[in-house]
Amino acid sequence: MNHLEDLKSISNVGVSEMNNNIIITKYREYQEKIGSRLELYRAVMMRYGILSALYPGCHIDFSPSLVIPRVVYVDNFKGTINYFRQIDAFINGHKEYKQEFDVLFFGQDHAQELVVEPVDLIISQYAGFVGQATKEYPMIGGILLCNDSHGDATLSKFGEDFKLVGTIDKNNKISNSNLEDYFVLSKNRPVDLMEVKTKMKGPKYTKPAENYLFQKLR
Repeated sequence: MNHLEDLKSISNVGVSEMNNNIIITKYREYQEKIGSRLELYRAVMMRYGILSALYPGCHIDFSPSLVIPRVVYVDNFKGTINYFRQIDAFINGHKEYKQEFDVLFFGQDHAQELVVEPVDLIISQYAGFVGQATKEYPMIGGILLCNDSHGDATLSKFGEDFKLVGTIDKNNKISNSNLEDYFVLSKNRPVDLMEVKTKMKGPKYTKPAENYLFQKLR
């Protein structure tokens, strides 16, 4: 089931002129460019029993829907809605669960209010301070998956809404141990959160991870 929420600014894009095969080709080209994140999403889904997710700044990465039955996507890139109109056949042919998939797409900035039900997982991948902008949407105990490219993991670590519960390495292996070794600067210097917010860049920690897992506390 594919639901689309269109902004007026993109509602008249020529969706009907785009061939589904072209859509899939573009998707695969994008996966080759950024690297497939399917194993990452699968690992998190299996570890935490994820059934629903919110993915702000998704662009055309609809890989979560191959392993998670209900996913809400948010992106204000003008062409993204074209892809999400034509992904049904691909998902049906490649999804790894038996139930019907449910896709909801919002063509807007993720900082704007969303009308969505609470989700098990927030996905933050190179799209700014996603965890901070959408922290009201995961259920208590829900998971935030994020990296620190823009400092999103740092703000989540030193905020009051999330607790660090795991790290993920380049091979998508999840670890829940030695978490105190992360988010530490050399010489135990304090982390300047204002600098992180201004520069939108994560600090250079002594021991970084590819991705981080946080649990919603409140």
